[in-house]
Amino acid sequence: MKGRNLVLCGFMGCGKSTVGRALATQAGLAFVDMDQYIVEQAGLPVEAIFARYGEPHFRSLEAQACKTLSQQGGQVIATGGGALTFAENAKALRQNGIIILLDVSLPLLQTRLERDPTPRPVLQQAKREGSLEALHASRMALYRKAADLTVSIRQERPAEEIASDILYEINGLFEK
Repeated sequence: MKGRNLVLCGFMGCGKSTVGRALATQAGLAFVDMDQYIVEQAGLPVEAIFARYGEPHFRSLEAQACKTLSQQGGQVIATGGGALTFAENAKALRQNGIIILLDVSLPLLQTRLERDPTPRPVLQQAKREGSLEALHASRMALYRKAADLTVSIRQERPAEEIASDILYEINGLFEK
């Protein structure tokens, strides 16, 4: 597993970064938050990239990040919420990784997102349009298609516990 990437995907607020850090620590791997990686490469916050250049430009930066990060091994990658809605990104990340879906129930996500001050341009638009549930449903279908492993989260649990469950499941995949 040391040479492979563990790639976390899921809807905004599902805990990709929090669980990813715990998973990286437990697995002895490096941790990469893809949105933060893009911010560092672009020299602008995500919301500024969206405002200045639009979502299509951000998605092209995200696709490049998927290609670049997939070529490195031994890391836990927390993708952005939209990254795995594109089949080519999933294909790139799967070349050297296992894609893990954090499937958090919508009510739990809504509670988390209300408390989270992180600027999320796609979320703000969905809220304005009243389309959060539709966005969640459409993205979850794509995440499920991309995922090699799904971890269902229906109530709040410590990130370390979820990370341990993921490692247990991954070890089971390799034993088959």
